Amino acid sequence: MKVLLIDDSKVMRVACEGALGRAGHQVISAVDGDQGLKLVREAKPDLVLLDMMLPKMSGLDLLQAIKEDPAVAQIPVIIFTSLSQKNEAKLMKAGAAAYLEKTEMLANNSAGLLQAIERITKKTAPV
Repeated sequence: MKVLLIDDSKVMRVACEGALGRAGHQVISAVDGDQGLKLVREAKPDLVLLDMMLPKMSGLDLLQAIKEDPAVAQIPVIIFTSLSQKNEAKLMKAGAAAYLEKTEMLANNSAGLLQAIERITKKTAPV
């Protein structure tokens, strides 16, 4: 599966890229919202892992831009952030496939992240 990881934290990108790569996923990374939107449209990934706190374009603005673009709107977007879950309902309503807390998902060698991705992709797979 081709995963686009959009996060401005180099440490987080390296950790996620390693875990996803070891699990057999192809990972493309972006460091800000503008680059993330460009890569979503060009690479058409199977899944987007999106941080909320990004330079140039916020995660919420990027999520909305993806969901408003018919060419990429069907791509599942997983919110992957350190922010509290108080915004989860708003983000799910905006089109997110799931909301994951970074620290929980990266514990135990990123097992939580990989399990969540598997669960979400099964749920969003075309029938």
